[in-house]
Amino acid sequence: MRTEPSPGSLPAREHLPAGNAGTPVLDVVIPVYNEEKDLQPCVRRLHEHLARTFPYAFRITIADNASTDATPLVAARLEAEIGEVRSFRLEQKGRGRALRTVWSASEAPVLAYMDVDLSTDLNALLPLVAPLISGHSDLAIGSRLARSSRVVRGAKREFISRTYNLILRGSLQARFSDAQCGFKAIRREVAHVLLPLVEDTGWFFDTEMLVLAERAGLRIHEVPVDWVDDPDSTVHLVKTATDDLLGVWRVGRALATGSLPLDRLARPFGDDPRDRELTGVPTGLARQLVGFCVVGALSTLFYLLLYSGFRTFTGSQFANALALLVSAVANTAANRRLTFGVRGSERAMQHQAQGLVVFGIGLALTSGSLAALNAATTDPAHSTELAVLIAANLAATVLRFLLFRAWVFPDRGDDSASTVVASHNPAPPVYATATHSPYDSSPYDNAPYDNRTWGDATMQMQPVRPNDHDPRDAR
Repeated sequence: MRTEPSPGSLPAREHLPAGNAGTPVLDVVIPVYNEEKDLQPCVRRLHEHLARTFPYAFRITIADNASTDATPLVAARLEAEIGEVRSFRLEQKGRGRALRTVWSASEAPVLAYMDVDLSTDLNALLPLVAPLISGHSDLAIGSRLARSSRVVRGAKREFISRTYNLILRGSLQARFSDAQCGFKAIRREVAHVLLPLVEDTGWFFDTEMLVLAERAGLRIHEVPVDWVDDPDSTVHLVKTATDDLLGVWRVGRALATGSLPLDRLARPFGDDPRDRELTGVPTGLARQLVGFCVVGALSTLFYLLLYSGFRTFTGSQFANALALLVSAVANTAANRRLTFGVRGSERAMQHQAQGLVVFGIGLALTSGSLAALNAATTDPAHSTELAVLIAANLAATVLRFLLFRAWVFPDRGDDSASTVVASHNPAPPVYATATHSPYDSSPYDNAPYDNRTWGDATMQMQPVRPNDHDPRDAR
């Protein structure tokens, strides 16, 4: 339950070799809505660039989400004229909905998308997808905010973009630099498990996908891009900003309550630990001791700061009890997640209640030490009080670890859900997208986090050569 991968865990990343196969390595999706003017030059320019520079077979997919102009006709004409172009028609708007539907139906091992205005220089496309093909990363994003990026846009959009990313860093602890750049890629087996967790169907789709991937420990590769703003963009900034802030609140609340099963996205450590022994990596008791010591040191510092603050306006006993209570709740939560690897909200209240019992034992030790000190001297120095409390806390810490390990967070070796390890040579998976058309809206659009069905997250990539084509293609 804590250190072993769950049944839905992702397999180890592997390099995609070149060889014989009929599946394109890369599927680039272009979501469009009423883009009859820009669609044809965009697709032809992208196709020419890929045919000239990309060393693998590729596909360009036009995802038309409910256009009301001639966009569907332009898309159909491009599909008829260019063998690597496909078009899907969705009857509902939403960039996120279009990407999720097409990505879920695609058989390409690497999935990407870009905006139809091609604001991002296409020379960044191969660096974007190369880490995914090599097996180094799970997702890749273009960043307009990287130091070496070159960006041309107005002050208004620059301010909005940087402010939005600051909000993400402050509220969701996001570490990626640019959430909304329309230039991203993802490995298919990651998308297969990650997309059902993403609720948004509009512009916040990108941000939500990246936040969940980062929180799950997936590797996100950032590529500096050259980017020129499209002055004719039809994006409604006020509505988009409002929807994004609501999305930040929703995702933040879901992460805080532990309602997201992010352990389904766990990756094995390294290239493939099932084939080798890991040396120098603490596991079992040693790993837990390391985590417990780190959490304990931070908790002790937090406790001493609280005690010093409370001691300025109250007696030593009350200050000690209050500081110990607050730090104990934080300590239990930190050890639950970091030391013993318990995720989600299941039994969280039970763990906190048991942690309070352990807190009571620590309170008895520290309060008893203070009582003994006060009995020995009527007016002990503050430094003496702190020294006595540190000694008492060291004794309480040893007892706390033993109680945490044996009673609060016992190792449930008989839990079948915690001992399943992915097979090194998994059987071909049955994909959830096989039962619905990519023209339909996604089956996950309105499903809550905890009431969704899950397909097999383990899939194998098929190698291709640059000139191979899908044998099912009649053209």
